[in-house]
Amino acid sequence: MTEAVIAMKDVHLTLGEGASSVDVLKGVSLEVVRGEATGIVGPSGSGKSTLLMVLAGLEKVDAGEVWIAGKRIDGKSEDEVAAFRGRNIGIVFQSFHLIPNMTALENVAVPLELAGHPDPFGVAARELEAVGLSQRVTHYPGELSGGEQQRVAIARALAPEPAILIADEPTGNLDQATGRQIADLLFAKAQERGMTLVLVTHDPALAARCARQIAMRSGRIETAPVQAAVRA
Repeated sequence: MTEAVIAMKDVHLTLGEGASSVDVLKGVSLEVVRGEATGIVGPSGSGKSTLLMVLAGLEKVDAGEVWIAGKRIDGKSEDEVAAFRGRNIGIVFQSFHLIPNMTALENVAVPLELAGHPDPFGVAARELEAVGLSQRVTHYPGELSGGEQQRVAIARALAPEPAILIADEPTGNLDQATGRQIADLLFAKAQERGMTLVLVTHDPALAARCARQIAMRSGRIETAPVQAAVRA
């Protein structure tokens, strides 16, 4: 189990209660090796985003094992998982999830401040420069385009130097040209820093850029092999 940077073994998760409960994950097992780019594909409602939330420790499983960077996180307390996530996992959401009353610089500095970093704003400034936003550090999210907001979100995810970068439909709210730029940035940064990248997408072209694709349907990983990825 500890040879993979991400490993799940027979994971089950039900959301809701009683008649409204839904079995979202049904015995999911997978492994992702260090430095690999993995795309998770499948129709809406197949459990893709929930799988990412489990990997990030944001959803607690009902049964099974979840190992991240050699540590088993299922069964840990919320505080323990949050601290572990802050050190090891960066997350990029489709909806950016920026804090509207904070500048780009302040948004990127948040996880560093929470971790007690000695120079959160210095690191945040460098990360914003790395994603091409050195001239936008004092702007608020409402003053930025969608692509710029996603760049801020990527800088925030990269700032703690995580081993794993998780992205949930990172180009879903962007036009095609901007989405490609964001995808280029994600793959470039993951490769540059040796990070493991796991992304959920409905975009076949984006998924095809990953070294491996995992197809989900009805809460399970499909047993049929996915066509080998072709890098763009």
